[in-house]
Amino acid sequence: MATMAPVPGTDTTTEPLLEVEGLVKHYPLTQGILFRKQTGAVKAVDGVDFVLGRGETLGIVGESGCGKSTVARMLVNLERPTAGAIRYKGEDVTRLSGRALKAVRRNIQMVFQDPYTSLNPRMTVGDIVGEPFDIHPEAAPRGDRRRRVQGLLEVVGLNPEHLNRYPHQFSGGQRQRIGIARGLALRPEIIVADEPVSALDVSVQAQVVNLLERLQDEFGLAYVFIAHDLSVVRHISDRVGVMYLGRIVETGTDAQIYGHPTHPYTQALLSAVPVPDPAARDRRERIILTGDVPSPADIPSGCRFRTRCWKARQRCVDEVPLLAVPEAFRGEGGPAAHPSACHFAEEKRVVPADAAEARP
Repeated sequence: MATMAPVPGTDTTTEPLLEVEGLVKHYPLTQGILFRKQTGAVKAVDGVDFVLGRGETLGIVGESGCGKSTVARMLVNLERPTAGAIRYKGEDVTRLSGRALKAVRRNIQMVFQDPYTSLNPRMTVGDIVGEPFDIHPEAAPRGDRRRRVQGLLEVVGLNPEHLNRYPHQFSGGQRQRIGIARGLALRPEIIVADEPVSALDVSVQAQVVNLLERLQDEFGLAYVFIAHDLSVVRHISDRVGVMYLGRIVETGTDAQIYGHPTHPYTQALLSAVPVPDPAARDRRERIILTGDVPSPADIPSGCRFRTRCWKARQRCVDEVPLLAVPEAFRGEGGPAAHPSACHFAEEKRVVPADAAEARP
């Protein structure tokens, strides 16, 4: 079986836990009533590659509509990819079905964005958290499930005696903890967190992120953490992938992305991050993008960011940039030498100096 080439900045001393190669999801556009004819396609995800190591957190950031959530849904098989491979421990899960697929899905669980709609209001918390045991009865004996559910509630910081309550009796932050407990029930190796804190208050966001970090240390979890809030992603991620219009345009460690961005889109995103220090805010260059994000049904030729980029040249129209270490940095090394899909990539410091330090 072919394996994907290692991405610069990742630990290649151990076998990757998850490999995503050439992942594509196109939704057909049709017209007609009796005889429907495909007239085009919405290219929600159009060639995504990344690897995830054991115990690692990969953050994926980007504007709404860039394809982040579609990637998440394909990772847990809620959407079938149009093309590409998702390899878990070297096995392509997109080719599995039946019992083989069910076994893999036990090890890749998901925490959803909205804690208000992702929990069945007609089920008690005990039934919600224990539902994975009904689907995978081998994971826990029936007589032991109540104790297991109570233990899971306690692990995420909820009262284990509240398992007979309903979701409407909990706050938004507590509901998201219930969703996390459900994701932990089968002891997965990977959790895909699709904007898990975007619907919560800022103070509650910090509590949930801290909980996820503690659970990662306790259970050895690997996260694919999807968000549009750059500060949250920086806090929790080891590596970051920046998505634009269905593709990852820059990837690297959190220190590389936040301290030494080389792609114009990443630079523009970081320049919009609020800075509490007025003096630092005055020193920072603000990058204002013009125009709108193109439709995923009509993606520009060449570089898909060129319609909003101040560096765009004829080469950007004619040639699709590869996600690779830019030529300008290949011989130098250093933090700027990380993959970036730009023909004219250059380092641009757009954030305060303290934000360039790696997280503890």
